[in-house]
Amino acid sequence: MKVHLVRHAAAGHRSGFDGPDVDRPLTGKGRSQARGIAATLADAGITDLISSPYVRCVQTFDPAAEMLGLEVVTDRRLAEGAGGAAALDLAAELAADGHGGSVALCSHGDIIPEMLHLLRCEGTRFKEPLQWPKGSTWVLTGDGHVWAKARYLPPPTT
Repeated sequence: MKVHLVRHAAAGHRSGFDGPDVDRPLTGKGRSQARGIAATLADAGITDLISSPYVRCVQTFDPAAEMLGLEVVTDRRLAEGAGGAAALDLAAELAADGHGGSVALCSHGDIIPEMLHLLRCEGTRFKEPLQWPKGSTWVLTGDGHVWAKARYLPPPTT
């Protein structure tokens, strides 16, 4: 199984948005990155798009959903503050439920580094240094119990 772990695309700064942070949308650059992410996911055999319920994460997957004919499903375990362990539990559940292909998860700048550090502690092999800029993707390969390796994909150029 492969999990494409995506950090949401560019959404500007919290201080520059007047509404609740959960509603902060992507910027123009973020929408462009989302289209690039969709192009990457289009050839990856993605069967499910699961996102944090935050608007910027759902919007990151909207172009992929349209391209792949899938719906974006939200899960609170990918929301800010939920913790990396909860997000890894979600990935393990997806593997246990028979998702033998590839799924994509979209989360935040606090969750993804926690996940990566936990994976490293569990013995996952990383080909590149740990990093997680907005719009970047880590491709995890494993069976849900053991994630053998992780490969980094930089954010799409805009």
